[in-house]
Amino acid sequence: QVQLVESGGGLVQAGGSLRVSCVASGRTFNNSPMGWFRQAPGKEREFVGALNWNGGTTYYGDAVKGRFTISRDNAKNTVYLQMSSLKPEDTAVYYCVADKALLIKVSSGQATTASYDYWGQGTQVTVSS
Repeated sequence: QVQLVESGGGLVQAGGSLRVSCVASGRTFNNSPMGWFRQAPGKEREFVGALNWNGGTTYYGDAVKGRFTISRDNAKNTVYLQMSSLKPEDTAVYYCVADKALLIKVSSGQATTASYDYWGQGTQVTVSS
């Protein structure tokens, strides 16, 4: 059974940092693009970041550029999202996603409307002001 399991969410003050992780199990995703989305209550799903199989190509949503960094460790089947200079508006449930066409969908403007092969259950990040 394929699973993406996020962890590392929590409560942090504005201006602080947090790293969330996503561990894949059930199959290897070492050759698959992976990424992060988030969704706040009452808001639409928002693209956060994505990277290719070796981390050499990355994409970020406009709201997080310069503050968030996505990376991966294929030996651990894990993708990370390092979040810095956090703002209250970053409060959301953060979801990990894996999809062989993820970067194509992101680069063509379909990030928030496309469907994806695998999703995690999400981890809550709350930023207090």
